[in-house]
Formats: sequence, structure tokens, C-alpha cells
Amino acid sequence: MAARRRTGGAETVHWVGVRSSSSGQNDSGSVFAHRSFVYLWFARVATIIAYQMLAVGVGWQVYAITGSALDLGFVGLVQFLPSLVLVLVVGHVADRFDRRRILCACQFVALLAAATLAVGSATGSVTERAIFAMVFVVGCARAFEMPTMQALLPALLPVRLLPRAVASAASATQTAIILGPAIGGFLYVAGPAWTYATCAAAYLTAATLSLLIRYERRVAAPPPTTLQSVFAGLSFIRRREAVLGAITLDMVAVLLGGAAALFPIYAKEVLDTGPWGLGILRSAPAVGALALALYLARHPLQRHAGRTMFIAIAVFGVATIGFGLSRWLPLSLLFLVVMGGADMINVVIRSSLIQLSTPDPMRGRVGAVNALFIGTSNQLGEFESGVVAAWLGAVSSVVLGGIGTLVAVAVSLRVFRDLAQVDRLDTIRPVDVTYSHEKDGFRVKQP
Repeated sequence: MAARRRTGGAETVHWVGVRSSSSGQNDSGSVFAHRSFVYLWFARVATIIAYQMLAVGVGWQVYAITGSALDLGFVGLVQFLPSLVLVLVVGHVADRFDRRRILCACQFVALLAAATLAVGSATGSVTERAIFAMVFVVGCARAFEMPTMQALLPALLPVRLLPRAVASAASATQTAIILGPAIGGFLYVAGPAWTYATCAAAYLTAATLSLLIRYERRVAAPPPTTLQSVFAGLSFIRRREAVLGAITLDMVAVLLGGAAALFPIYAKEVLDTGPWGLGILRSAPAVGALALALYLARHPLQRHAGRTMFIAIAVFGVATIGFGLSRWLPLSLLFLVVMGGADMINVVIRSSLIQLSTPDPMRGRVGAVNALFIGTSNQLGEFESGVVAAWLGAVSSVVLGGIGTLVAVAVSLRVFRDLAQVDRLDTIRPVDVTYSHEKDGFRVKQP
């Protein structure tokens, strides 16, 4: 809701979330009773399946061409750079333009990149530089796509269903992470062109579904564009200690404990499998994550959300160490399943905390900053893993990362005490935001 008043020539807008539709339609207890949410859910599945297939194809192809762990790390770095460079632009675009059209455009651009890799692989003209260039293009598309998708979610169903919607959306992600790498790995046996072509088809499906989405709740008009409004997402997160703590802890833990970039090395040299083994390794964490996501969609966390997040990340660190030391594929998969389940608890708590705390007119900018942190932990984490593996070996890189995650949890318990004290997620409401474009800039009022 937005209330406007003028004081001395300056217009001030108080935002408290967005207005609910007065029709009350589809006010069901199930998130899947809301058609646009269903379209978004399946679009999310399709686009992440495509991205995961691309990751398997690129990872195996780059390692086959170069045989370098460092180059695998550079794949992550190339994906991360667009999020870093575009973070302020991405959030502002998501808050000012039709989020559905942004999603469709991003998915179409990724489709073109995947199709380019398919043609290059089929003709034998693909090179390492071409792969990195297309990965960069996909990284640019995802820099816009993921924050926009997160910002769009609350406009598709009632606020009271948002925690369940977050868990259900997370289940879409994990379903895709299970299916995508497995499909990509098996298709790669027939040739990388098959992997990339199927990836392009999945992006086309996602773009089509995105066009079918319709807003169920009214979205407030954005404030005027100023320098202060561009930096509003950073300002909001900085002033909310629990939100800052959740994002920072997740970033540091996954940055240190992420092992995905080294899966091609583990599949080929440590566990003695092929591309199919790489696909299974990339899918395994999603099995645990999907199980937890489905459970949390039906049984949301009731109490002690902050404390639970710290425990989950500690379990993630221990499982990372176990995976790093394992030489037996079934045991390695078990550790990856545990890592995925622990990380899903962290994802649901962090995402719910951010979505419930953020007023709708700022969700794009806050989501962009959150996506930057996520990209830092995932893609930059892959780069860090590749660099350390090049120096010390893949096993040492993974084990040291798990130990670093446990250290990060211990430090964060002392630094982010407000996060540890977060109890019930369903009691969190968006804070009041005051925006004055002629005088005071952008201010967040603490509740």
C-alpha cells in the first residue's frame, strides 16, 4: 500500500508491501491453486533444468579441452562477473519494468547462447574462448532473471502463503537440479551438441510460460529514479541486521564449502566415473534439498528459525568434509544429499526472511543484491575452489572449504546475534519505507 503526502514541495511515499486484490479470488490454502504461480513454478523448473544441463556440458567440455582445474574455476568467475557489474542496474530494472517481460527476454537470450554452443559443438568449431563467451552471455541473462523471478513471486498470491510459496519455489529449483544434470550428463554421451540443443528447448519452454503469468495482486508504482533509489537495496539490507546476517552467512559458507566446480575432477579421477557420474554428482545435493523443500512446503518452520539456520550450515560444513574425503561413490552421494538438505533449510529461512521483510517496490533491488551474494557464493566459490585445487589438489580444496564453513558459523554466531534470535517467520512484516526524492533521499524506518 502506498500513502502519499507533500511537505514543502517534496513528495513522500510510505510503502508497506503491496495491496491485495480486492476480489479475494483464489484465496486458497494451496499455492498451486493460483494459476500464475503454477506458470512461474514450471518456468522456474524449465530455466534451471536448462542452466544445469548447460553447466554439465560446459564443465565436461572445458575440462576435456584443457584438463585444467583452474579453467573450471574460471567458468564460475565468468558467470559471476555480470552479477557483480550489473547489480545496481538489475535491481532498478526489476522494480521499474514489467517483470514478466524481463523474465521472457532473459530466457530468450540464454536460448540463443545455448543454440550457439549446440551449433559450434555439432560442427566441431567450438573453442574454449567461445564457451567462455557464451557462459558470460548466460551469466548476464541470469543476473537479470533470478532477482526478477524472486521479486515477481509475492505478486502472484496472498502474503500469508508466501513462506509456503518460497518452499514450493525452492522445490522447483531442486527438482530441476536433480533432472537437469542427469539429463545433461546422459545426453553428453551422444555428444555435447545434444546437451546444448535440449538446453535451448528448455529455455524456450520457460520463456513461453513466463508470458502466460498474470499479476494476482496489485503492484505499487515505483518511486522516481534518483541516485538514492538506485542504491536503496544496499541501504535496506545494511539497516536490517538479521537480513544482512542471513545473506552474509550463506555467502561465506557456500563460498568456502562449495565443491560443485570440482565435480568433473571427482567424477573422472577420484571416483573413476564418466559424464554420467558427473551428472549424478550434480544431481545428488538436489535430492536432499527437494526432500526438505517438500517437507517445509507442508510443514513450515514454527520456531527458532535463526538458530536452525546456523545448525543447518554447520551440518553442511561437516558433510562437505565427508564428501571431500570419500573415495566410494555411494558414500559420496550420501554426503551430497545431506549437504543439499542442510542447504535447503538455509535457503528457505533466508529467502522467507528477505521476502517478508521487503516492501514490494524494493524487491527487485533487494533481490539483485541478494543475487549478487548468491552469485558470490556459487560462481565465485567455484573460482575459489578451482584456484585452491590447482595449488593443493581437489581433495584438499574441498576439505579445507568444509572446515572454513564451520569457522564461518562460529564467527557469525557472535557477529550476527539478531539473526540467531529470529524466532517465527510468519510474524515478520515488511518495514515502512520513506522516499523523498527532493530532499532526504531514501530512508528505511526500523519497525
